[in-house]
Amino acid sequence: MGSLGAMTPPPAPFGRVLTAMVTPFAADGALDLDGAQVLARHLADSGNDGLVLNGTTGEAPTTRAKEKVDLIRAVVEAVGDRCSIVAGVGSNDTAHSVSMAREAQAAGADGVLVVTPYYNKPPQAGVLAHVQAVADAADLPVMLYDIPGRSAIAMETETIVRLAEHPRIVAMKDAKLDLEATSWVLQRTDLAYYSGQDAYTLPILSIGGVGVVGTSTAFTAAGTSAMCAAYLAGDVEGAREHHRRLLPAFTGIFRAQGTILVKAGLRELGLPAGPVRLPLVDATPEQVAVLRDDLALAGLPLERAA
Repeated sequence: MGSLGAMTPPPAPFGRVLTAMVTPFAADGALDLDGAQVLARHLADSGNDGLVLNGTTGEAPTTRAKEKVDLIRAVVEAVGDRCSIVAGVGSNDTAHSVSMAREAQAAGADGVLVVTPYYNKPPQAGVLAHVQAVADAADLPVMLYDIPGRSAIAMETETIVRLAEHPRIVAMKDAKLDLEATSWVLQRTDLAYYSGQDAYTLPILSIGGVGVVGTSTAFTAAGTSAMCAAYLAGDVEGAREHHRRLLPAFTGIFRAQGTILVKAGLRELGLPAGPVRLPLVDATPEQVAVLRDDLALAGLPLERAA
């Protein structure tokens, strides 16, 4: 029981397991490019196929334009072609997103991530025009990012279907948490769907998704990759076992804002992370203790390498 036989894996244009990388800062809050290179190499060594830079987990709202470009260049230099490098270029100002997309291409990114414009709540026609303008701006594949919990609006199915007609729009980071809506898009388009919520990775694989852009994957990449591989090989029960084992990490990383806890965990491991920038605040000792327990339950103790 629990085996369906191997399937033909759906194409995954950026790999199957990507981590939304934190942006390391020095103690004084300055960008730590050397640390970013060390961290990027560690994440590549840990089983990640790709890294997403300058996203929410990377504190994009509080990093400057030059810092974003410098970070892309440093990480590309550090990992070369070992990982796909996807640069977040989302904003609620189309002209700004267009500029960031061009800068990301010049800095060596392999693709761009475009989130639904937030706060100003454009109509769907505005969402469509915004994303198309960004996709037209740079000769890079585009991953959409649908996260209504942060952006205040969702990309409606018809909007996504229209966007999928653009030759450079190839993927979606799906944090809508609506498997019915996702199923309809998968039925009507060839978009590669990546879970944008770690615990939804296996459910999204089951309806035709290709992988995950994760937060806990800063720690769980190897196990998450094994879960994806098991499912795609037809070993459903094996995939479930990985899912259940990793669930405390998948959910525990969001007990506080994800960036806060990822940086706390990386510091515990002796890896570059540094502080967060206000308005985020660093994890309390109590939060670190709970994170340690959550990761231990997932078989991932926060212990520094000897």
